[in-house]
Amino acid sequence: MHVAVIGIGAMGCLFGARLSQVARVTLVGHWPAQLTALRERGLQLILPDGRSQTIHLACTNDPQTAAPADLALILVKSHQTQQAAETAAQLLAPKGVALTLQNGLGNLETLTAVLGQNHANLGITSEGAALLEPGVVRHAGTGHTYVADSAETAVPPQEIVALFQAAGFSTSLSANAHGLVWGKLAINAGINPLTAVLQVPNGFLAENELARRLMQQAAAEVAQVAAAQNIQLPFANAAAQALTVAQATAANHSSMRQDLANGRPTEIGAICGAVVDFGRRLGVATPVNAVLQTAVQQAEQGIWPEAPTPEAILQLLNETIERKGNE
Repeated sequence: MHVAVIGIGAMGCLFGARLSQVARVTLVGHWPAQLTALRERGLQLILPDGRSQTIHLACTNDPQTAAPADLALILVKSHQTQQAAETAAQLLAPKGVALTLQNGLGNLETLTAVLGQNHANLGITSEGAALLEPGVVRHAGTGHTYVADSAETAVPPQEIVALFQAAGFSTSLSANAHGLVWGKLAINAGINPLTAVLQVPNGFLAENELARRLMQQAAAEVAQVAAAQNIQLPFANAAAQALTVAQATAANHSSMRQDLANGRPTEIGAICGAVVDFGRRLGVATPVNAVLQTAVQQAEQGIWPEAPTPEAILQLLNETIERKGNE
């Protein structure tokens, strides 16, 4: 099988490196520094136990040179999904499939609109990776990957599961993929924006009382929006699950924190923004997600009010949420 990985950040490199052991892999992306590093030195993959591997991967910024691909893994940020879908259209084989493993909502719908229902499928992963510098990726933590059990796609999802398993990824089919997406959304909405605006590791949210409360409130709002659509989450209590994940990943730096610190666009629109949009349509109040969305957007634009400490920022956020809740 030929796999094109669209997206050459941390997650794209992690999946590309592991899959290259069992399939032909081509990384497709447009970041010049990353392409140069991969071509000149290969990918240095730092494993969770600290060992390091150097893996040489084919990479290109020209989708035509990656064609035809049986599977296109979509591992770009959510605001780049439309471009990734158009890239996939150029390189997929006639019976190929694009699989999104992205955060947020709306990615599968974007792929389907461009590629057709038979050529797009949904996946969810809790694998963690961090880009330390161009060409150097740390596998931050092993997780589990789910592939939607869709009988309509050109490549049977069972084949994708078998491929991932052969590459060493813990993977299974899911008949409730949309519930898993909303479950991951609840965790992302709770952890990512707060760690981004506070510039703290995940564990801070578990240790600080106010941060913990806001994290759990944001996750609970997502659960309420999901419940209004009769979507079943993979856990009974979103607030408790957010705390569990923050504790289990205490030393990790969320992708949104890394993006904001490095001046890159975040996925706030596909996370908190999507929750707010769905909540508005369904009549479900989402004041915490709304304030977190605004805070991250202001931080992206460099207009977030300066505060000396994370605790001071938390107080500002809490006051804003309370005002919004009283509107």
